[in-house]
Amino acid sequence: MQPKIITRIFGGIGNQLFCYAAARRLALINNAELVLDDISGFMYDQDYQRHYQLDHFHIPCRKATSAERLEPFSRVRRYLKRRINQSRPFEERAYIKQERIDFDSRLLLIKPQGILYLEGYWQSEGYFKDVETTIRQELQIKPPTDPANIAMAERIRSHTAVAVHVRFFDEPQAIGINNAPSDYYSRAIAEMERRVPNVHYYLFSDRPDAARARIPLTEPRMTTVGHNKGDALAYADLWLMTQCNHFIIANSTFSWWGAWLAKQPDKSVIAPSFVMREGTMSWGFRGLLPKNWVKL
Repeated sequence: MQPKIITRIFGGIGNQLFCYAAARRLALINNAELVLDDISGFMYDQDYQRHYQLDHFHIPCRKATSAERLEPFSRVRRYLKRRINQSRPFEERAYIKQERIDFDSRLLLIKPQGILYLEGYWQSEGYFKDVETTIRQELQIKPPTDPANIAMAERIRSHTAVAVHVRFFDEPQAIGINNAPSDYYSRAIAEMERRVPNVHYYLFSDRPDAARARIPLTEPRMTTVGHNKGDALAYADLWLMTQCNHFIIANSTFSWWGAWLAKQPDKSVIAPSFVMREGTMSWGFRGLLPKNWVKL
């Protein structure tokens, strides 16, 4: 019988892509069927109210049935499966939940027998680097068709464009532990100017007004992309990012994927290098940033 991997998709669009990519590689290497649980990871998301967004990509895998999602009483049944499997050797588990945020090479050696449940963000290209061509093909974004996004894409492609992403996890005016350091963007733009002169910057952010205050550029050299509002249109901003030539990303998996999915072979990617494992999100852990990206 062909093995089956049922992966739980959750989080924002960037983390959903990591969930998929790691599971897809495991399925490809082991000739297993990959099934996507597109429901359970969003049922109790009261804080962010996110939803499944992978239908915007060319993914060939089917959605899980209610039985494959462990319904009814899925929350209890999932908890019991996790507890039972925690006592087993990692390579023998039928339910694998990510144990640490650093790259965990043990996942690459898993040989599923029967049904394997997979749960985790798996935030490193190391989990799918050896099947990168397939992942890039399947994660091509279906372009938005509305006039505003089509016009913005044409504008971006008309010159050398740099995508700049600012993500706020704390209030912009607060001295929090989750936002990128206040001087990161000035240092990143100075480095980009040194590498690629005469570029135009496109600013993407969940809070555009506050983000503009962090970018040391005047309006003629920077365009704020603010028309795709809300979680439902996040894929459109991600697609616009991939149309750019170079990238200054935030401490965010959203712009991580915007930079990674871009096809430009000579792209420069600048990323925050600080390490942070507390608070709302984590960043800078082992395996997160590709080796050829510039860390500031």
